[in-house]
Amino acid sequence: MYDQPRPNRAAPAMTFDQMLERVRYEGAYPTRERAAEAVHDVLAALGRQLTGDERVDLAQCLPVEAALTLTAQIPDTEHLTGWGFVKDLAEHTNTTPATARWDTGAVLGVVARLAGPDLLTRTLRRLPDGYALLFGQTELRRPEPAAA
Repeated sequence: MYDQPRPNRAAPAMTFDQMLERVRYEGAYPTRERAAEAVHDVLAALGRQLTGDERVDLAQCLPVEAALTLTAQIPDTEHLTGWGFVKDLAEHTNTTPATARWDTGAVLGVVARLAGPDLLTRTLRRLPDGYALLFGQTELRRPEPAAA
């Protein structure tokens, strides 16, 4: 399965430069380069977890540079929880879990605004528990199936 852009793609709501400035502000990063590093690291990690139509649709909401980072990743067979995602990011970037969590919140908060509520809801349904908080959303418990 290849993530191909869908026809009639709408232009992203912001340019990559605007996205970097937003992430720099949200993450209180000292430089634009540090914000770019966080964007690429977090989107690469998300690209290893997200599959299906949500992956394609999310990529279409992002500036081209960010979309390429997301879709260049081959999805892992192991689906990580939100905390597992943060720990995996910390390992891949050789940082602490606290730094990885900070980077994740700064980047995915901006991604959530670009995606909009409908796509964000679909994306969170596709991912295991724990991701809503990473996107700056309330974590609601999924209903348990009724016992027969």
